[in-house]
Amino acid sequence: MRNRFQRREFLKIAGLSGAGVFPLGAQTRSAARPSAVIETASGKVRGESADGISFFKGIPYGGDTSGKNRFMPPTKPAAWKGIREATQWGHVAPQRVGAPNEYSSMVRWQTLPGGQGEDCLVLNVWTPNPKSGGKRPVLFSIHGGGFANGTSGNPVFDGYYLAKNHDAVVVTINHRLGPLGYLHLGDLSPEFSSSGVAGMLDCVAALEWVRDNIDRFGGDPGGVMIFGQSGGGSKTSFLQAMPSAKGLFQRAAMESGVAVRAPSRENATENAEKFLAQLSLNKTQLRDLQNLPFDKLVNSAGGTFSPIVDGKVIPYLPFDPANHLSDDVPIIVGSCLHDSALSITDFTLDDAGMRAQARKNLGANADRMVDAYRKADPKDSPSLLMARMNTDRGLRRNSIAVAEHRNAGGRASAYMYRIDWRSVPHDGKFGAVHGVDVPMVFDNVNAWPLVGTSAQAIALARQMSSAWVAFARTGDPNTPEIPKWPAYRPDTRATMIFDTEVRVDNAPDQELLTLWDSTSNS
Repeated sequence: MRNRFQRREFLKIAGLSGAGVFPLGAQTRSAARPSAVIETASGKVRGESADGISFFKGIPYGGDTSGKNRFMPPTKPAAWKGIREATQWGHVAPQRVGAPNEYSSMVRWQTLPGGQGEDCLVLNVWTPNPKSGGKRPVLFSIHGGGFANGTSGNPVFDGYYLAKNHDAVVVTINHRLGPLGYLHLGDLSPEFSSSGVAGMLDCVAALEWVRDNIDRFGGDPGGVMIFGQSGGGSKTSFLQAMPSAKGLFQRAAMESGVAVRAPSRENATENAEKFLAQLSLNKTQLRDLQNLPFDKLVNSAGGTFSPIVDGKVIPYLPFDPANHLSDDVPIIVGSCLHDSALSITDFTLDDAGMRAQARKNLGANADRMVDAYRKADPKDSPSLLMARMNTDRGLRRNSIAVAEHRNAGGRASAYMYRIDWRSVPHDGKFGAVHGVDVPMVFDNVNAWPLVGTSAQAIALARQMSSAWVAFARTGDPNTPEIPKWPAYRPDTRATMIFDTEVRVDNAPDQELLTLWDSTSNS
């Protein structure tokens, strides 16, 4: 069940790379020229085209969310006359931009293309031959950054190579974030009943735009896969619990991010009251929130924000046993081996320090867990060992629970994966860290310095992106590029391991996961 990276292929790719010609994800593109004009439901748009791929940026899928529309459900975009030039990024959702660290400086733009603004309900489309009448699969990407940060304008979400190399249509979106997308005011005033889920309603509005328009761009509105990494995976999760999104997508993929819990309405209301108090407002002054400058809201120190289960827009947690809304939607779900290394950046951590941290978090179980992980990874640094423990304890176990929920529905398959491939640049100290999967899935490794453009990275990007597009097209990720990928079942727990050797393992590291299940405070 192994698929070794072939020496002949390695030499071929390495030779091309050395000559300055990069295949697949690391290739270059020709200069852009005006694309064909496409008529959408709101008006005509003209983007740009290069090497047979047309791309359109900043197309409105909703109206301005400022003023009286702040905290409200999205509205339809205003129609326009003439031809709208769709060649520049639209506004980024207002957000706080934190100081860069060693990791973020490699994987994010610290400047946000398009600038911040509340007229941010925009999307971008990449497509081969938009007027060919094709019925291509549609890959609908929701960016990460939790529920507070991010933009589809990050270069790693450029859909050019994914569209070009796999004959697919790619859509990326911006949507409301932070307090503007998830401040729950509904229990303070019924007028703002949807404020705690506004950002998710934006995602639904974007999917409605796809339903109504994507055929004009060569895409199949009946073949839509929603997918995202980290916070994008969580948003993909919530869409599977929203009746308003039912039928707008047919597949889903969640990468290093699933939503298995949400704040209670009570906690979200308490958070809103604290937020108001920091702005010297009370619950009788909610309309005043609509008139304040947006930067005053997003830069307030109060609280964290995410969707709530409001009983109407989101009736259940996405993977609650009572939620059967998306039982018929096949899913891909998985994580990276060292996902939590994103937050463990003390590379001087020694074994004693790691054990001290483990004892703080796990108490009497700490030494038993550390010993088990050290046995599994005898050569790893203490920081990577801690990252692997934290990942398995939380994200990986949650991903397994999601796969088992979909399997239990009995109407659609789940496919489990794990990325063990360690980032080659920077001496591998980040391991298989959070975010490695994004450039792989987008076939876009040249946009992510943490991954690099080695022959291994390029080949792995080809394998993963091919599987994701095959899944978008048919609901089955199997392609000739990878070994046979069986659907997940609780008795086998088949997991595709993406590494220098792509292989399927049944119940990988089951002993370690069983240890977590046996700890009282896990």
